Amino acid sequence: MTYLFSDAGRAELRGAIDGETLFAFDLDGTLAPIVADPAGIMIPSGIKNGLLRLGRMAPVAVITGRSRADALAHLGFSPRFLVGNHGAEGLPGDGATEREFIRLCRGWIAQLQAILPDADGSGIYMEDKGATLSLHYRNAPDRELAHRKILEAVSRLDPEPRRISGKFVENVVPQGALHKGEALLRIMEHLGCRRALFAGDDVTDEDVFGLRDDRIFGIRVGMVEVSAARHFIHEQSEIGLLLDEIMAILETHPGENSP
Repeated sequence: MTYLFSDAGRAELRGAIDGETLFAFDLDGTLAPIVADPAGIMIPSGIKNGLLRLGRMAPVAVITGRSRADALAHLGFSPRFLVGNHGAEGLPGDGATEREFIRLCRGWIAQLQAILPDADGSGIYMEDKGATLSLHYRNAPDRELAHRKILEAVSRLDPEPRRISGKFVENVVPQGALHKGEALLRIMEHLGCRRALFAGDDVTDEDVFGLRDDRIFGIRVGMVEVSAARHFIHEQSEIGLLLDEIMAILETHPGENSP
């Protein structure tokens, strides 16, 4: 991966975006720092102001594992597109599909309550996000044991879900739900954007980076040994600098797809 704020990285950024680019971001760990209690995340004011400014220049999307309602409460503003549940919620024209996903999740909740009756005692927390579920084990006294219990429980669910691993969480997603990369492509098609930039930090964001689509400029927040992203920044605090760089470039590239 190339460090974005190296001379080479900056040159590649300038060549990859213009006024017809969609700008998309993950939420936790990207727009907001990771905190021990996910309910306590907060977007720094400088980043929020930068997103609002960018949104006046170009289409902005937030694609997150959180539900849309939860994400909106933490964002404090409405981006052009807010896609929740890893891509399962918030895409244009997908209302009927989302309702079916919610129905499936209601059934899985009932099954998991029977399979994991001692979930609270093991430190496992089941988060109902509407169209998907998340089984957290960050605060478990024995994370390895809690993780094994979660994997066993998920393997017994009927109908079989798609499982997405995250940082001390296993996400239970209906088969057929789009992942983050597919959601980004759907928005690009909807808007007619020929390019996109996406920044994310989590395992689930590899669904975007792994597309290996030359139209998408992928930036990973945090350097890791294995990633399909071609560019990285060192830490979440550099997102503000990224937004400044983007807007400086856009000022020289008036576009057709701005809001």
